[in-house]
Amino acid sequence: MTMSLDGYVAGPNQSVTNPLGEGGQALHDWAFAVRTFRKMHGMEGGTTGPDDEIVAESLQNIGATIMGRHMFGGGQGPWGDNPWKGWWGDNPPFHTPVFVLTHHGRKPLEMEGGTTFHFVTEGIQVALERAKKAAGGKDVSLGGGADVAQQYLTAGLIDEMEIHVVPLLLGDGARLFDNMGGRQTSYERVRVVNSPAASHYKYRRKN
Repeated sequence: MTMSLDGYVAGPNQSVTNPLGEGGQALHDWAFAVRTFRKMHGMEGGTTGPDDEIVAESLQNIGATIMGRHMFGGGQGPWGDNPWKGWWGDNPPFHTPVFVLTHHGRKPLEMEGGTTFHFVTEGIQVALERAKKAAGGKDVSLGGGADVAQQYLTAGLIDEMEIHVVPLLLGDGARLFDNMGGRQTSYERVRVVNSPAASHYKYRRKN
């Protein structure tokens, strides 16, 4: 998850048309610049170096992904007659099962390239159980956003965190570590990689 220097993972006033909030898209400029990220989104070119290596590493051994309704998009409430199919077009970049946490049920959505979105209404534990089964022994990636990450962190269900801090000041928005009661202190830093565009921190839950 990418975080601004003042601690925000999304800007203020998030909406259907502006899911990352005002200024939030700039959080990910570092990722859009690198070759691996661009390739996975069907784009050409891109830089190499430490930022690219971090992205490439993050994609290794992923067997399933969990995300919140806001990250998947489409607004709140029932899905309607012509439901939203995500931000990523017909061939999303996941290429694995994706479990979307939502209050409104929906049939699985099978896309090109091996991505199938499953809509889970039974909460974070059930989503994790289904994702782990689908992953078949590989890692489960937690895509976000902040509220979903907080729920899993509070429940002690996250083994590792990769936080990319960028030199951007948003001033307001959604914070990753709000409402945590200090539970983030149960993680220890195991690596830092710096570049001009971002500082990449890896934390692992203490034994």
